[in-house]
Amino acid sequence: MNLPDFIWLWKIAAWSMGLSLGAYLLLGMTGVWMYYARLFRQQRPNWLRPFHYLIGGLMVALVLLLLAIGIIGTLGHYGSLGHSPHLPIGLGVVALVLLSAGSATQISPRRPWIRYLHIGTNIVLLVGFLLVTLTGWSVVQKYLP
Repeated sequence: MNLPDFIWLWKIAAWSMGLSLGAYLLLGMTGVWMYYARLFRQQRPNWLRPFHYLIGGLMVALVLLLLAIGIIGTLGHYGSLGHSPHLPIGLGVVALVLLSAGSATQISPRRPWIRYLHIGTNIVLLVGFLLVTLTGWSVVQKYLP
């Protein structure tokens, strides 16, 4: 497969990564807003929680798109996977995003520990996003002429 012909694939990956990071930032801001509303027993806007879920779903979709692009691009270029630390770090980020999304759907007053799992996962996800961005940059350099 001649990957320079697939430069559009790398453009989609770049946009997806940028939008994923933007979604993560927006999720952090809305999550902090919900936390402070709960902490200070204030009413939060009715749209805040659904908006948080919507952005979270968007981030899940973007991360899964990035996974697909990475697998297709790497297999197309090398014929196999596992040529850099980007793969295990990327798989870790995918797992963290899915754990975060899954735990978000289970948060309830009967299971307060799940909220801590959700928040803790998102804190670890920050490190994951930083690492996947750094390792991804080195991978991108291999594909550019």
